[in-house]
Amino acid sequence: MSRPIPPLNPLRAFEVAARHLSFTRAAEELFVTPSAVSHQIKTLEESLGIALFTRDAKSLSLTAAGKAYLPGVQQAFKQLAHATHQLQTQGMPALKINVPPTFAVKWLIPRMDRFMKAHPEIDLKVSTSKHMVDFAREDFDLAVRYGRGRYPGLHSELCLPVEVFPVCSPALMRGEHPLHTPADLRFHTLLHDDSTYSDVSNPHWAMWLEHAGVTDVDATRGPSFWPSHLVINAAVDGLGVALAKKNWVLKDLADGLLVRPFDISLPVEFSYFIVYPEERVHDRRIAAFVDWVRQEVASEPSGVAPAIAGLTAFAS
Repeated sequence: MSRPIPPLNPLRAFEVAARHLSFTRAAEELFVTPSAVSHQIKTLEESLGIALFTRDAKSLSLTAAGKAYLPGVQQAFKQLAHATHQLQTQGMPALKINVPPTFAVKWLIPRMDRFMKAHPEIDLKVSTSKHMVDFAREDFDLAVRYGRGRYPGLHSELCLPVEVFPVCSPALMRGEHPLHTPADLRFHTLLHDDSTYSDVSNPHWAMWLEHAGVTDVDATRGPSFWPSHLVINAAVDGLGVALAKKNWVLKDLADGLLVRPFDISLPVEFSYFIVYPEERVHDRRIAAFVDWVRQEVASEPSGVAPAIAGLTAFAS
């Protein structure tokens, strides 16, 4: 004959109450009343024929039997939770996402280990392109796109707002012509992001110089790069001064590979948006990825301090 197993609800009440040594706190975790917890514990003790708690007016403690019983009960709940998780995620297909190249290189990939640890059941398949994904014809679950966020038939959520500012190697701050003011840019090579978008909101040097009130710097001179992470790499290597999107250079600034010479940012009309078909709003893989992106964005520093000539910048 099989040995009887106590009912699940009283066992759960026992585990939570034993962990807190309080019926009141156990009730809060289980969303029931303290009297309901007390009743469940009494039912379990009567079923076992053994007292599990010692109760007095001011405290609750485990009996010797309760202390011996608790580890096995906790392990059983852990195994049950693991088995349920395995069942729910069995055969879960990979999440196929398409993002702009620099978003992948400078933002997503450096953080992906945290997503993989938080969601080992979800494999990501990442590809890059600058065109808007056609979900009806291309095999993607989710995309990140740069724009105004209006995509008919798609759910759209703001991912990263955009602002740009100049960055350069720390060596340029100590050279023959250190960058004290924006006008000093006339002594330096301007590095251009040659990313192509159909809208004039793609920020470029002429826009930033006008915003900074600089009129005697030729905004057209200097080499151009595409994708955007190449112009950042060129700045790290000391080829000149790049106009960079804040989110792409936070780590390089924090690591001292780049500095921000001026406290002048140019806000940009466009932002990065997460988009996917509206009918997939309940896809658990998409929901997990979007929630993770929200957490990552919320944890980022809100600003980047400008450098003082001769010193490296830091992320505030």
